[in-house]
Amino acid sequence: MDFDEFTGEIQHRLELPGTGEAVRATRATLLPLGQRIPAENAADFAASLPMEIKWYMTGAVGDHGQRFDWTEFVDRVAEIEGVEPSDAAYHARVVVDLMHTVVPAADFQDLRGQLPESADEENWRELFSIVDAGGWGEAEEAQTGGGPQKSAEALQWDSQ
Repeated sequence: MDFDEFTGEIQHRLELPGTGEAVRATRATLLPLGQRIPAENAADFAASLPMEIKWYMTGAVGDHGQRFDWTEFVDRVAEIEGVEPSDAAYHARVVVDLMHTVVPAADFQDLRGQLPESADEENWRELFSIVDAGGWGEAEEAQTGGGPQKSAEALQWDSQ
């Protein structure tokens, strides 16, 4: 997946008006994520991402391995992106879900291993809620109760 495909998919999933907003949401998610995990883990995780996207987790981060919880992460994303924390949390979940489809499974598991998921610790489980619900398409369908709809022709065929 190249930069344009990645940002286009983020723009589509988040229903953003332009590429600039998609890039901002991506940067706002990956910069604090890169700050939270060790440099070598950030480099491994980001290796499969487009070069321009990879930079947000690696080269743009001055201090890797910082300790902060999910709430602080959301606050950082919101500040960078310039959105409300609830929007920032959703945007981060969508970006991470897309990365789940791009990054090798072992690298994704390594990322999860760097972020405590139990509720009594830092509660990073929230970041992976869309992934855990089966991915963006499945989570979206569960939210709306929708899914692929049959065409009129298919409905007519069923009734015969």
